[in-house]
Amino acid sequence: MANGATAVDSDTAAVGREQARQRVIEAAADLLAREGRDAVTTRAVAVAAGMQAPAIYRLFGDKDGLLEAVAEHGFAAFLATKNVEARPQDPIEDLRAGWDLAVEFGLANPAPYTLFERHQQTLGVPVGTTYVGEDAGFAALHDVALLSAMYGMFAGSAHAFALIRKEDIDPAALAPLLADWLVAMAPAVHQTADQLRSGDYTKGVVSNLAMQVAGTPTFLSTAEQQGVSPELLSPYFELMRRRLTEGNGEEDLTGVIDLLVR
Repeated sequence: MANGATAVDSDTAAVGREQARQRVIEAAADLLAREGRDAVTTRAVAVAAGMQAPAIYRLFGDKDGLLEAVAEHGFAAFLATKNVEARPQDPIEDLRAGWDLAVEFGLANPAPYTLFERHQQTLGVPVGTTYVGEDAGFAALHDVALLSAMYGMFAGSAHAFALIRKEDIDPAALAPLLADWLVAMAPAVHQTADQLRSGDYTKGVVSNLAMQVAGTPTFLSTAEQQGVSPELLSPYFELMRRRLTEGNGEEDLTGVIDLLVR
């Protein structure tokens, strides 16, 4: 295993890199809002962020990478203004209020909207239009459900990268393997949905809950050996164990969902 001091230095560098990245994004977003897209040059952003222009290329690859990050930043700000109500008393009025909010944001922040169109491939999934029923409140709920799943994926990926952080393993070598694995696992959501709809959580099970709970100590011990906190995985493992103690060892992992619903 690599020297502990080296790992600490690497972690510190990673934190500094993320702070620098956020500083650049905020500086670019401010320039965009005040002076428009043409003002967002690498030189101007570097001056506003208090760093050298080459640093921007190291952080974002190129100007398009920077603008894409700014577009994501603006979209996140927009999502933060959304008030999600699963079952509004008046769905039509709720839809109108949501539209008014979007229009208000667009009028107050016209420049970021030019980036939304330019980078629609990146932002297309969360802002694309899909009919999800007559209940207008469910549209926002679908958005949050999708983004929640996204953050769950990010959490698992963060743990995966943390496991190799102290070793002589190139993260770029793990990334394609990880991406392929996530793509391969993604269709499992269809089986989960089918089990929830039918109420039969043993339907189509390959590795049942009892088998999977038996394997969790391996993940925890590996994390300990690598000096990695298990805090991203432990809550889910605890829910799995709770479901098992209720006598549901033959089920799939779907029963965990029932433990989450209060």
